Amino acid sequence: MKALVINLTRFGDLLQTQPVITALADQGYEVGVMCLKNFAGTTQLLRNVARTFSLPGASLLASLDRDWRVAVNIFESYCAEIEESFDPELVINLTPSVSSRLISLRLGKGREVRGFAMDDFGFNADTSRWAGFLQMASANRGSSPFNVVDLFSKVAGINKPAPFELADSTPEMKIAALKLLENPVPGAEGFVGFQPGASEDRRRWPVEYFRKLGLRLWKEKRRVPVLLGTESEKGLGERILQGAEFPSVNLMGGTSLPELAAVLRRLDLLVTNDTGTMHLAAGAGTPLAAIFLATAQPWDTGPAAANLCCFEPDLDCHPCPFGKECVYDHLCRREVEPDAVFGAVSSFIDSGRWPLIENRGVRAYLTGRDERGMISLSSLSGHEQSDRHKWIILQRELYRRFLDGDEFVEAELPKIELSPDMRARLLSALNSCRDVLFLLSKQAVILQADPIEAMKVKFLANLQKIQDILSSCPELSVLSSMWMVESRVHESMDGLMEQLNRYMVLVRAISVSVE
Repeated sequence: MKALVINLTRFGDLLQTQPVITALADQGYEVGVMCLKNFAGTTQLLRNVARTFSLPGASLLASLDRDWRVAVNIFESYCAEIEESFDPELVINLTPSVSSRLISLRLGKGREVRGFAMDDFGFNADTSRWAGFLQMASANRGSSPFNVVDLFSKVAGINKPAPFELADSTPEMKIAALKLLENPVPGAEGFVGFQPGASEDRRRWPVEYFRKLGLRLWKEKRRVPVLLGTESEKGLGERILQGAEFPSVNLMGGTSLPELAAVLRRLDLLVTNDTGTMHLAAGAGTPLAAIFLATAQPWDTGPAAANLCCFEPDLDCHPCPFGKECVYDHLCRREVEPDAVFGAVSSFIDSGRWPLIENRGVRAYLTGRDERGMISLSSLSGHEQSDRHKWIILQRELYRRFLDGDEFVEAELPKIELSPDMRARLLSALNSCRDVLFLLSKQAVILQADPIEAMKVKFLANLQKIQDILSSCPELSVLSSMWMVESRVHESMDGLMEQLNRYMVLVRAISVSVE
């Protein structure tokens, strides 16, 4: 059996495909991976990849500009080569873009397709509710309680995620890493990696914080900072080392991906922003402390391995929404102070365990796995009684049941105690939503019997009203997005009635849990 996994995203997301690939290999599949050409080298870091098919995105776009017929021929030749040389029985698309859906449509003819799909008329035809949730949750900060690796697995039809374990470094790369870290300064007792880069400046821990941390690591733990990053990030490393009073190894822009993986395995620990290097370290088994700023949060894009430490600022505005300017002058960047990170890292170096974090202004978490094998976070900073933490835990339980199609037994629903303000806000929206859902269900019955035009207008208006009610409550925004996406794909009133009933059950379950 052969399976083709399509992931046309960036370095870190491509690495996070590993549990899907591992699970497929365990089921007996020979696995091929389709990725963008500029990230094709990433697949050598993955286990169980038999073939890599790099998509020439740049040449396709250039061809479209010149002559769309040339682009079509390039695309068709590319797909035909995959069919002739690999011929997968199963196609799994983990990318919701139109281009990747078109590829799954072309390659899915006569084959099983899972994940993000498209029908013959160009409409979305996703194969599971989890696919819709993955697409919508990533844009709704604070309503994304599942790690991306677990969402990938669910979208791929894998109920229990496999471990996130990348390929071992080759002997040649291990030797290269030894050479890169050889001859430490006298008195050095080990290395701690620094990854100061990130996709945006606002998601980067300040360089002076890295410098302060480096000084304490050297003076108090005799650990030598190792600076890691790309060629374009070398300026960050130079700024960290300006006036630094500690020895260092600067490898920024100086390693290939396999060399970087081997170096990470030589470190005592990595301190990093939310980056591809963080995911590489997690998959390589390297202990790490990760800092999540601005739009980044550990619940969905955190490291997918156990016994790792995550920090984020304890601010009501964190994580901030995508595409909006910060009105607080990026206050979050300075909330996670060097002393808090050093205290955690120092304790881990001494004992192999992460300590409780008492620093104000910080939310700290320990990564682990729940009873279903999904990545979970437990609070190290006493925030397990906060509204935010309770709400995320409730979402994990209720949304999992909703998306898996499990039954909701009212007597078995979890109960949480929220602050009066949040409880009132949620119940107001939920009660309004329940009333309109009930009205919609009655209107649907009438329309099935007699499709009166005036009733259709009222029915469509109430469909929109559900979205408006849910979007008015930030905690329910992801359901608003999912509702509207789902309501557009039904070919008959029966499908819409089924959606109405499912959302009525979910709304009732949330209400019972927070009352």
